[in-house]
Amino acid sequence: MIPDKATPQATALAARQLLRAHRYGALSTLSKKFEGHPFGSITPYLVDHDGSLLILISALAEHTKNIQHDPRVSLITHNQEDSHIQTQGRITLVGSAALEPERELAGKRYLRYFPEAQTYYDMPDFQFYRIAPLALRYIGGFGDIHWVKADRYQVPPNSLAAEEDALLERINAARPATQGLVIGIDCDGYDLRLNDRTARHDFPTPALDGNQALVLLQP
Repeated sequence: MIPDKATPQATALAARQLLRAHRYGALSTLSKKFEGHPFGSITPYLVDHDGSLLILISALAEHTKNIQHDPRVSLITHNQEDSHIQTQGRITLVGSAALEPERELAGKRYLRYFPEAQTYYDMPDFQFYRIAPLALRYIGGFGDIHWVKADRYQVPPNSLAAEEDALLERINAARPATQGLVIGIDCDGYDLRLNDRTARHDFPTPALDGNQALVLLQP
């Protein structure tokens, strides 16, 4: 059951925040070789500004062949550092994957989060696929279990995608290196890399433009 205090809007925001907080998930595709049986693989992913997922995969990979045959996929993620598997938050996104035509634009943001993927990005057989959500199964904890439809999950209209590069340059120029590097800002929060670890910081309310994001970024 859903706690009484959870409104649909609050639940959708919590779902986006949980999905953005992680970088890897179990991707399930429909096997071409085995006539539609589920096929699972571990895949890095990045939640883009609009809430869709970007994955960088090889044309030789089994999951890529499956997607090309049938684009229906799902991806589940959770906090791999939490030993309480049954009570922790987790989320499954159900959607469709399609080849991302703006490879360079996608790569610019993706490689900030996954610099170790540069070698794969430089290989011509690796391409970005974008997973558009149809619905999400959100489990915030015990008793906090429900579906979030795509229309609820959608991010509010905002200008952060267009302003992100300039914001990152401005913010990081004003921060001591010892405080880490901000590598991404979206309407729901920002990501900070410090000592080779990336930490997610949620905004208390969505930021609709760069000025609001700057205010929310203040300690």
